[in-house]
Amino acid sequence: MFTRLDQIMIEIPDVDRPDPNAAAAVQELLGGKFGEMSTLNNYLYQSFNFRNKTKLKPFYDLVTSITAEELGHVELVAHGINKIQAGSTSYKQPDDTPLDSVKNARLSYPYLAGAQGAMPRDSMGRPWTGDNVFNSGNLVEDLLHNFFLECGARTHKMKVYEMTDHPAAREVVGFLLVRGGVHVVAYAKALQMATGVDVTKLVPVPSLSNKAFNEARKYEDKGVHTKLYTHSTEDFKAIDQIWKGTHPEDGLPLEVIHGFPEGVPVPEYPEVEEEFAPGISQEDFAEIAKRLKANGNIK
Repeated sequence: MFTRLDQIMIEIPDVDRPDPNAAAAVQELLGGKFGEMSTLNNYLYQSFNFRNKTKLKPFYDLVTSITAEELGHVELVAHGINKIQAGSTSYKQPDDTPLDSVKNARLSYPYLAGAQGAMPRDSMGRPWTGDNVFNSGNLVEDLLHNFFLECGARTHKMKVYEMTDHPAAREVVGFLLVRGGVHVVAYAKALQMATGVDVTKLVPVPSLSNKAFNEARKYEDKGVHTKLYTHSTEDFKAIDQIWKGTHPEDGLPLEVIHGFPEGVPVPEYPEVEEEFAPGISQEDFAEIAKRLKANGNIK
């Protein structure tokens, strides 16, 4: 089962500079083949279908713990997209074409089928698909796939970082570069444990350190790249049999945190009247408040 906290992993800056095309680029990190929807569902189904988990508990605990973090990554990218495209339009009467400013956006689907929010689609608007999920049932094959998946995801993050200088985009991508790097090393260490082959000698892939990116370097300076969370206070403690020793890039000691990372409040978004969202007027709100009070016997 999962425990949900009303938080996101990091604070995303509010920027009065909407950029629909930057938001479209970041969509690749949500619904693309190597996006967070893919990493989440690969590990989710591998954890559901894991064979002989009692004997292979450290590997099961590793995949399961990373699954929980990926849920938070999906959430974080979605809020990043929302922040990037916030304010893309403004309220006008329908005849005054209030959505005219986004008609030439590279990805107009969020404005036509949503209310300027994130969607489980890639940067070209294609919907995320379960075809992106790989689960062979073979431990080494699945771990090797996960290592490759995280390396591919890292490549895409680096390219999105280079594509836009929007502060909200770079904050999210920089953090995810660091946490994705943790998963790369974790799967490399798991493969070494399972096969005896030192896969950590391959990292980083691509061969560019996270420290080359300002918004990633600041998180590495805080040691974020050395910590792996169980996302549970009582379970999945066997990951310390894999996540141990030192980081292969800078030699810092690795640490297992039995619990959750410290988050920040979930952003609140204002109404977008030109998108009919949420579609509740002040009069409607007053009536809702009356009904809530009546149902709760509040005087």
